[in-house]
Amino acid sequence: MIRSEKLSFLLYISIAATLSLTYVFFHNLDKLIWSFSLSCRYTHAPISRIVDSILRDVPLIDGHDDFAIWLRVFHGNHIDFNASSDLDGMVDFPRIRYGRLGAQFWSIYVPCPNYHNDFSSQTYFETIHDTLQQIDLINRLIAAFPSHLQHAFSAADVQSNFKHNRQAVSSLMGAEGLHQIGNSASVLRLYYRLGVRYVSLTHDCNNIYADAALAARPVHGGLSDRGREVVREMNRLGMLVDLSHTSDDTMRDVLKVTLAPVIFSHSNARSLCDHPRNVPDDILDLIEENGGVVMVTFYAAYTNCEAPAQASLDDVADHMMYIGRRIGFRHVGIGSDFDGMAGGPEGLEDVSKYPNLVAALVERGVNTRDIKDVISGNALRVLAEAERVAEGISHVEPLEDNVKSMPHLPTSSL
Repeated sequence: MIRSEKLSFLLYISIAATLSLTYVFFHNLDKLIWSFSLSCRYTHAPISRIVDSILRDVPLIDGHDDFAIWLRVFHGNHIDFNASSDLDGMVDFPRIRYGRLGAQFWSIYVPCPNYHNDFSSQTYFETIHDTLQQIDLINRLIAAFPSHLQHAFSAADVQSNFKHNRQAVSSLMGAEGLHQIGNSASVLRLYYRLGVRYVSLTHDCNNIYADAALAARPVHGGLSDRGREVVREMNRLGMLVDLSHTSDDTMRDVLKVTLAPVIFSHSNARSLCDHPRNVPDDILDLIEENGGVVMVTFYAAYTNCEAPAQASLDDVADHMMYIGRRIGFRHVGIGSDFDGMAGGPEGLEDVSKYPNLVAALVERGVNTRDIKDVISGNALRVLAEAERVAEGISHVEPLEDNVKSMPHLPTSSL
């Protein structure tokens, strides 16, 4: 009897222990799964394979890079380097290739004139001169390095180039402010013919067309009447309207006037970083209606307002996630601002680091289709849509300048 009771007791202990272990196992199963998924998340091989697959499928497109002005400042616009040169800035050809860049809008940036409140055409003569030099620089770079750069003038060009010669970056241009057209729609049209495919309505100064975000005070309360005309002229050309650097009122006015999707070539979400250069929520919502794209910038002061010196890849990804969750990832893009800032955020220091950003989106659970849209498809979509709108209004007459008459010509032949 004693032996039987002992066996029963041992059996009871065994069953109890088994049940206890089973409870502990299942009670902590979610933690075990989380730990396993976390270890997988940071196992580089699987992530790198996904990133590689994405970058093989679509051209990564950056909406804003200041390599041209960097070359002007530090090299006097001289192409005194070769394809293998390790340049001191954030951009050179070895790092471009390592970063898997597929297409680039090279910024044609010329500073605002010193006389910010003088909107007379004479104020901008030197600005137009310098703009043409910067456009020429991009064209000379493409000619000098054909295995690394190639012309692109349309969304179809970018796709064709990637299909047939993906080693060479499709090169488009964007001018950074309507002060660069010198109050002339004729100059705007010539820029388009030379390859400029977007123009920011302002830089950090107001002009006759629009108010800027960082100007001392507004002068138009948004777009002027001439600004409305020039937006429609950009629509007629198939030129993208860029709202980075513009005031909130300018943004809202443009979104009432434009016939085509707009872009922010290098701006972030103001809800995450409260800076006038970023996009407030109500305008994000209007961008969703418009079909436009906010190309998220890496510029530290617009990425991490509280501690710009500590800005990181995660901060940039946070802005992409915020915009994507609010209005959809089809409205998110990349606009790095490389060579237009003192230093890139940790993890995105130069053009070689684009794959890090793709990996960050994979790690955060963004699906492959959305990632392809963010890095490529959205920029192509808005450019193609701007082209489609232009075709639909091709019957509209060009915007004409009010030109000064010439002095009386001599009666003799010229």
